[in-house]
Amino acid sequence: MHRVGLIIPHGFQILNLAPLTAFEMTEFRFAQSPPPVSHYDVHLLSEHGGSVRSSCGFAVDTEPFGDATFDTIIVGAVTAFEMAPSSANLIAFVREAAKSSRRTASFCNGAFVLAEAGLLDGRRATTHWIQAASFKARFPNVRMEEDRIYIHDGPIWTSAGMTAGFDLVLAMIDMDLGPDAAKVAAKLMVINQRRLGGQNQHSALLDMTPKSDRIAAVVAYIRRNLRRPLTIDELAEVAKLSPRQFSRAFLAETGQSPAKAVERLRLEAARFMIEEGRHSIKVVAQETGFADRERMRRAFLRTFGVPADALRKNARRLPET
Repeated sequence: MHRVGLIIPHGFQILNLAPLTAFEMTEFRFAQSPPPVSHYDVHLLSEHGGSVRSSCGFAVDTEPFGDATFDTIIVGAVTAFEMAPSSANLIAFVREAAKSSRRTASFCNGAFVLAEAGLLDGRRATTHWIQAASFKARFPNVRMEEDRIYIHDGPIWTSAGMTAGFDLVLAMIDMDLGPDAAKVAAKLMVINQRRLGGQNQHSALLDMTPKSDRIAAVVAYIRRNLRRPLTIDELAEVAKLSPRQFSRAFLAETGQSPAKAVERLRLEAARFMIEEGRHSIKVVAQETGFADRERMRRAFLRTFGVPADALRKNARRLPET
């Protein structure tokens, strides 16, 4: 059984607790009862034990620091924009746990604690994008990559903010029990897409916030039909506007032209497929509407600064990052 310890700081963000559900879901199989032995034994830890209040007011019971022998130790996050220095006791426990644990991890700004403990020096790491600049200023010896969902560098795992904890835990389950177990856990939690660590924290969809139902319907149509040529005339027909009216309305509501929006959504889908590693570059280009590898290569160079082949090689070298 894998023994997991989640360090709960005072003023903790309640979303720290949600990803632990993925560990619990590994006990289940579809239409079957849980097996008699669990895969994970999860403990909530704090410096002094007892009740610890969250940032939204309610509290959870925790165990005091003691035995630092865990398979996995995770440092939780707090709801704060400026991170205060950690206590000497917390840093000492994290350092000791890292010596005996198979892996040490953080959710969101819990990465600050790992950095204070010296565990991230010379390593790649990530955290919530809003705190990346202050992290870099405080810890110049850490290779902060603020645009990643999570990063796995040796025995150290760090994740971006909020829901990225789910992606990190599912990646751990994938490593421990295999991809089928991670897939079942994700399905039971009704997570319809696992994000790889190499994906950006920002989604192209988050930058498109249509004000009207007709433009929102067009964005949804684009996502469902990336393989198609998706001409202005076709998209205008979906919006029930003339091509000229549609182009103006789309730009006004999303801040970008229809052609740019289509390319961004294609690039996001293509990057996910490439880093997932299940399809050839040729198939990825076809499935995401780039038609051929050369057209996709040029789009990747413009947007990411590297061709698609380079991302594939990096994903194979660092499959969990």
